[in-house]
Amino acid sequence: MATVTAPAPRLALPGVLRHRAAHKLLLLALAAAILVPLANAHWASGSWPHALTVDLSGPLGRANDWIIDNRDSSPLFLYFFGYISNAVVLSVRAVYLVLLAAGWAGVTAFGALVAWRVAGLRLAIGTGVAFLACGLLGMWVPTMQTLALMVVAVLTSVVVGALLGLAGGLSERTDRALRPVLDTMQVLPAFAYLLPVVLVFGIGVPAAVLATVVYAAPPMARLTALGLRNADPEVLEAVESLGATGRQRLLTARLPLARKQLLLGLNQTIMMALSMAVIASVIGAGGLGDRVYQALASVDVGAALAAGIPIVLLAVVLDRVTAAAGEQTDESTGEPGSGLRPWLYALGATVVVAVVARLAGALDWPSGWTLNIAEPVNRVVDWMTAHLYSGVPYLGGTADWAGHFTTWVLDPVRDGLQWLPWWSVLLIVAALAWVIGTWRTALTAVLAMAAIGVLGVWKPSLDTLSQVLAAVAVTLVLGFATGIAAARSDRFERALRPVLDVCQTMPQFVYLIPVVALFGVGRAPAVAAAVVYALPAVVRITTQGLRQVDPAALESARSLGATSAQQLRQIQLPLARPALLLAVNQGVVLVLAVVIIGGLVGGGALGYDAVFGLAQGDLATGLVAGAAIVCLGLMLDRVTQPTERRTKKGA
Repeated sequence: MATVTAPAPRLALPGVLRHRAAHKLLLLALAAAILVPLANAHWASGSWPHALTVDLSGPLGRANDWIIDNRDSSPLFLYFFGYISNAVVLSVRAVYLVLLAAGWAGVTAFGALVAWRVAGLRLAIGTGVAFLACGLLGMWVPTMQTLALMVVAVLTSVVVGALLGLAGGLSERTDRALRPVLDTMQVLPAFAYLLPVVLVFGIGVPAAVLATVVYAAPPMARLTALGLRNADPEVLEAVESLGATGRQRLLTARLPLARKQLLLGLNQTIMMALSMAVIASVIGAGGLGDRVYQALASVDVGAALAAGIPIVLLAVVLDRVTAAAGEQTDESTGEPGSGLRPWLYALGATVVVAVVARLAGALDWPSGWTLNIAEPVNRVVDWMTAHLYSGVPYLGGTADWAGHFTTWVLDPVRDGLQWLPWWSVLLIVAALAWVIGTWRTALTAVLAMAAIGVLGVWKPSLDTLSQVLAAVAVTLVLGFATGIAAARSDRFERALRPVLDVCQTMPQFVYLIPVVALFGVGRAPAVAAAVVYALPAVVRITTQGLRQVDPAALESARSLGATSAQQLRQIQLPLARPALLLAVNQGVVLVLAVVIIGGLVGGGALGYDAVFGLAQGDLATGLVAGAAIVCLGLMLDRVTQPTERRTKKGA
């Protein structure tokens, strides 16, 4: 009779070592034990070795000189860029003349009628009030200038983005090729690409429109591709079974099924374009952005707010109208009529109003119907500066807060990052990216961080990174706390919504003026402005994620006697983990965008280099700083956004 031998007992591993993250860290430690001594044998272990840097100032300087020397004689500029520039100028001028011909009454009537057709009476009244408020603030002409430029920029962005999204949605290979291009367009700070645009097109409207297109087209491209790829396969299969060609399937099935994503792309493109209004004014866009930029130069908070409010109103109105259009169907609107006829009625009513206004000689906004808010706002700011800047009993004032934040937080974080050996920074980045993602994620993050060193801006990049980390920490603490409160109270969320709308649509430059008035000049004001700008997105995503938790899971927890705090810790936060991680990712990206602009108010580091390159016409300094910012943003994106591991493949 055969004997059965018992299997040999396996060596039990500690619980920590059985996790995949521990396996990854052990492999990384093994690789570091081999590679770090080799690196130390060839290069010093302190800051990034000079031998591993590449000086791009020579090639970029020669490119800069060639553009300047050939801009007025080369056929490339005369017959290609010149035609593009002329087309942009003529388009913006035509839209502006149409707006002026319609007059303030015609424009207001058209906006209200479109809002009524799309979203109902309440939004129509809000749209009319918004346009009237622009006139009451004395900003009607600058508002029309900005609106004309935005119409051309948004239409161009939509066309370019839709074409790129169409290519990416129909071809997986094209989508993979476009992804890094779109990432670069979205992460690269505006100040970095304003300089090459100005070199090619000169200062003026064409450069402003094209810079806006570069920034605003990626959302349309991404959402178009997403909508086309996520089309219902059963519908596509049914259309194909009827013998439809590829073009017919696109026009009759894919595009109609992607309607919501396309309108969401339009919504996001409008928001991104309006956020560029102030930055584009640096290169001659004019309009409301120019008023805000002039107010920044003179630290005039009242004038900046008077010009910033119309930008906010335009953004809120366009956001609501496009969002309503995305949800609208003929069966659910409940509005009288459908199809083309109501739009013709709206256009006809606008023409009638414009003609009546012209006959009455009331095309221009009446000069007596203006409200000066600059003086009272400046008095409030002066009072706040006098009473809050310093000398507050027991608190010390905002200047002391900024100084303490710089001394206790920003300086230690910056000095600690710059003290670390360059190879240890790469190891930390690799560990963070690999633990939450795949080895490809870690490799991308490490290469992005290494590229910063190769560009020769290692220390300024770590300085910028310290500001981003500090601002993100403050943003997440405040954002998660506020988002949890909003998710648990409908009344609080309704009260918070208009505040978040204003904070999210107010131009970034407007934040800098009161922040500088309260906190002075330095890195702390840049961090404060970044927190204000990034906080609304974190709050919204957190609130939405917590509210979308399965009600059945919460009901089960309540039936077992769980308290509200236990439900939050054990049910809502774990189930909302993807939304919370997305909030972290978006907070990082938005903070990075404003910390760079903080270079204007003493933030220094890469932000200062990007601004200096634009101001001095130094292509090398501006582009190198911009490329480093792109790499920093790519690295931060990879270490804050988990990547799903594919099945049957190792991480």
